[in-house]
Amino acid sequence: MTKNVMVCVTQQKTCDRLIRYGHQLLGESKGELFIIHVAHYQFKFLGSSKEGEALEYLYEKAMEYGAQLTVVRSNDVEDTLVDLVKKYKITHIILGESGEAAESSNVVQQLTNRVEKQAQVIVIPSGDLH
Repeated sequence: MTKNVMVCVTQQKTCDRLIRYGHQLLGESKGELFIIHVAHYQFKFLGSSKEGEALEYLYEKAMEYGAQLTVVRSNDVEDTLVDLVKKYKITHIILGESGEAAESSNVVQQLTNRVEKQAQVIVIPSGDLH
């Protein structure tokens, strides 16, 4: 069975463990690993004023794990993720748990509802995989 794993990253400090988890999940399966960052137009890119460094870091991680890196600006992050799930035939979505638990679980639930026929959503708690 082909697995296409999409790892959604926001901040640098958490993305390495999420990418590593996605890489392990893919394992020896046929398929691809996709690292996705969707930046809302109103926020600084990757939540950092050091955008170049952050992009370079993500690019290096993508190279290290043989992943495709996709960086998109969008006013509707959820719609963009759903579109990418269809475009890349994603089977598994890896998300990190947000600091805002209520907001995070709502976003996760909405995304899960929209992609449940195609992809499994896996939320990694912030304390895991160090």
